[in-house]
Amino acid sequence: MARTSRDVHLHLELAPAGEPLRRRVAAAIVEAVRTGALGPGDVLPASRSLAADLGISRTVVVDAYDELAAAGYVVTRAGSDTRIAPGADAAARAGVGSHVAPTVLPDENAPNDHRDNTIDLSPGYPDTGLISDRDWRSAWRGVTSAPVPHRVPGPDEHLLLREALAVHLRRTRGIAVRPDELVIVPGVLSALRALAAARGLSGRHLAFEEPGYSRARHTLESAGALVRPVPVDHDGLDPALIRQTDAAVYCTPAHQYPIGARMPAARRARLVSDALTADRLLIEDDYDGEFRYGVSTLPALRSIDGGHDCVAYVGTASKILSPALRLAWLVPPRPMLTAVRQALQISGESASTITSAALARFIESGSLSRHLARAARTYSARRQSFVDSLRRHLPDVEPSGVEAGLHVALRLPDGVDDAAIAAELERRGVTVRGLGAYRIRDDGPRGLLCGYARLPESRADAAARVIADVIRESTGAAAGTWDSCTTNGS
Repeated sequence: MARTSRDVHLHLELAPAGEPLRRRVAAAIVEAVRTGALGPGDVLPASRSLAADLGISRTVVVDAYDELAAAGYVVTRAGSDTRIAPGADAAARAGVGSHVAPTVLPDENAPNDHRDNTIDLSPGYPDTGLISDRDWRSAWRGVTSAPVPHRVPGPDEHLLLREALAVHLRRTRGIAVRPDELVIVPGVLSALRALAAARGLSGRHLAFEEPGYSRARHTLESAGALVRPVPVDHDGLDPALIRQTDAAVYCTPAHQYPIGARMPAARRARLVSDALTADRLLIEDDYDGEFRYGVSTLPALRSIDGGHDCVAYVGTASKILSPALRLAWLVPPRPMLTAVRQALQISGESASTITSAALARFIESGSLSRHLARAARTYSARRQSFVDSLRRHLPDVEPSGVEAGLHVALRLPDGVDDAAIAAELERRGVTVRGLGAYRIRDDGPRGLLCGYARLPESRADAAARVIADVIRESTGAAAGTWDSCTTNGS
């Protein structure tokens, strides 16, 4: 039985500096549970009160409470107290922490040359550990109690998810869409195949960002489209470079993949206006559209006047939750909706109704909104720590794409073999991606792509140090030699 509710005045002993402050606060509360100073049912102090007692920011305490809730140590309900969860004392005595403790980067001078990849900065992957176990189980519990579906769903099904997404997209991306205008697919590439078939892009030119998302490019090429690379700059794709003969355009305006540019409003408006005039299809891959740091939200192409007639909006659960869900959503231009459904019916590509129902419950319950807020705070802190470390160890190279998303790009001098640098970093225990994997032309930009979503703040400096060492060794760079490759991160 839970103990009587009372206002707890905690006297926490925070561990010495090492891990992020929010984790030290969370660990101190777990220790208080382990020793019996706190027990199941006890009320934790209000975040503002505990922050004042510890002399730290309230945001740190809020993040610590979020971490404890995600680990199941506390129960938080809107408008009520935060309490120690049932069974928390047993978990604490068993040594279960509120997060996975980071391991130490091996000494580069250690005699043992065999090491596993210790720091994975592969771009495009979120931290699934940030998903609340309680919310996740709750979303699936109702679904698994329902009868097992007896047939493969068609493209006009998944009503629960389409209804939930219609509300979510209106609130977060400013896209006014009816549930019957949404199509659920098993991934972004499935959406691209359906669009290419519905629009008849085989044998027709399609303007594509250079460098750009290589898997999307290969998918469109396999569908018969004649992909034409269009160089991007610090503002992303330039509408002035689109040709009259381009039947379609593929772009990632929210956070250009891989360089990271955010397309300004003027370019967005012109892309839509020109597409309407030329009867051109705009494919808007809303890559990383959910995560922005200290900048205002720019309108999705689909939400611009006229966008509903020429823009195909594509979103996915891969970056906000996990690629393992195999769920994406497509809002085709209204004149193409029937043709897209027919293309999917013919191809037989379909998403799981069980998974889509679980995601619908996750969204409707408010769990997704809570997760995105929690994840954004964590990713922002990891991004800042990593970017600060890069600037400290590579002061002449400005990371680009820092305002949004889950990765940054480091531009290198022209002619540098970025694939070789990435391979050497892999050998030293840091996994990154070279820009060569996203280029069509040999004369494209050189650089490295570094994802920070799963990078603990305590390891950011070690990662940046190894990256800086390898870049300098590989390029022979010294101070003042990077002017030709430095990019603006704003």
